[in-house]
Amino acid sequence: MFLKGIKDKFKQKSGLKFLNQALAEEQPPVTRSKGITSIGCLVDLDNFDNANLFYEFVEEFSLRPNSVKIIGYKSYYDKNSPYATPVFSDKDLGWNGNVENSYALEFLSREYDLLVNYYNEENLLLQLMTIKTRARVKVGFVEIDQAYNDLILNTPMKDFNVFKKELKKYLGVLNEI
Repeated sequence: MFLKGIKDKFKQKSGLKFLNQALAEEQPPVTRSKGITSIGCLVDLDNFDNANLFYEFVEEFSLRPNSVKIIGYKSYYDKNSPYATPVFSDKDLGWNGNVENSYALEFLSREYDLLVNYYNEENLLLQLMTIKTRARVKVGFVEIDQAYNDLILNTPMKDFNVFKKELKKYLGVLNEI
């Protein structure tokens, strides 16, 4: 148990080092055409428990039913408990900032037009997922460092309808929808 704690501490340190290096580098551009056809959502399920609301983006932006991909983060989850949303947690952190979770790897394997970072607290795993996800436009909350997001909304996290309305407004301004 003691050695596992030390190992986890070194993994955290390794992940932070990778994160800082990735933030210092220029991110490769995503070469998708203008417009929103696919959306990825990183959701902090510890602070926002209804991830199914993100499927409303399908109707809101007139998308195909399978164009919204959601993955949730929980600080701890039981693998035997059923979750409606694919979940990853702190125990999925590997060496050098790698995430060792099949759901997370599948999420990262795709390219998105829009990445919604629906978390408002600094969290190593969520920030690693944000950096590693290839998306043309990244949207998040004002509480998170501006280096992670292209569009920052100052809305309450608990009020999804306000977030959705503001997101649609600003994507319209940017001629994305």
